[in-house]
Amino acid sequence: MKQTVRKAIIPAGGLGTRFLPATKAQPKEMLPIIDKPAIQYIVEEAVQSGIDSIVIVSGRHKRAIEDHFDKSFELEAELEERGNEQMLAIVQEISKLADIYYVRQKEPLGLGHAVLCARRFIGDEPFAVLLGDDILKSDPPCLKQMMDVYEKRQTSVIAVTEVPWEQTHKYGIVDFEPGNKDGLLRDLVEKPMQGHAPSNWAVVGRYVLEPAIFDLLERAVPGKAGEIQLTDSLQKLNRISPLIGHRFTGKRHDVGDKLGFVQATIDFALEREDLSDDVKRYLLERLAQLS
Repeated sequence: MKQTVRKAIIPAGGLGTRFLPATKAQPKEMLPIIDKPAIQYIVEEAVQSGIDSIVIVSGRHKRAIEDHFDKSFELEAELEERGNEQMLAIVQEISKLADIYYVRQKEPLGLGHAVLCARRFIGDEPFAVLLGDDILKSDPPCLKQMMDVYEKRQTSVIAVTEVPWEQTHKYGIVDFEPGNKDGLLRDLVEKPMQGHAPSNWAVVGRYVLEPAIFDLLERAVPGKAGEIQLTDSLQKLNRISPLIGHRFTGKRHDVGDKLGFVQATIDFALEREDLSDDVKRYLLERLAQLS
């Protein structure tokens, strides 16, 4: 019997140390890309892809995420009283995006551990994982493309994108089966040494996984800093059931990186009718001053 993907996990339990001091008292996932927190873009992609239920794996000091997706009676009443119907509709829509549940990751023990924390929520069915550091733009959404692949092939799917060869040491890199046009993977290599990467196709933060991954994660041996890495268990899963590397061709924003965060903010601003002209003018003025 064919299975469909209905549920998604969004890991959000990390400490966000790369964005200190901004993340000292607020979740990194709540840092805004203009006027929308980064995690909302991730939730919206899941919803647009047809996901019914989402579990956010959070940690200490992450309550702001729950509050953001919850109903805000006081704010809505204030906006209604002021007659700000446009903003009221935006605020109300956030709490209606999806059925969102929360699981606490008590210690930041790696991505694999975060996924394992959601095992009871997922049960015995295929599921998606969306990482908050990658905002992916495409039509249809990247996750929807992957779910369509899963519908046809009934095996786990990993999103991959091309990166410059000199940057392959920063990523998990896939090794495609030679001569295979369907994207079947021979192996995955986590951050290979410079010059030793099997390809320049890097794993980005989208996965559609078979529930068999949970047993592998439970038996996984912690690596550096006691963390359980998802890649290690994916390598083992690939020996049991073949993994497919889905070549993502849209626009990727790495908002877990400071430069990537700035670039995403500029790109999103240039796409908005209310900001694009002013932002273009400002950028041209600044560039002229610097030349």
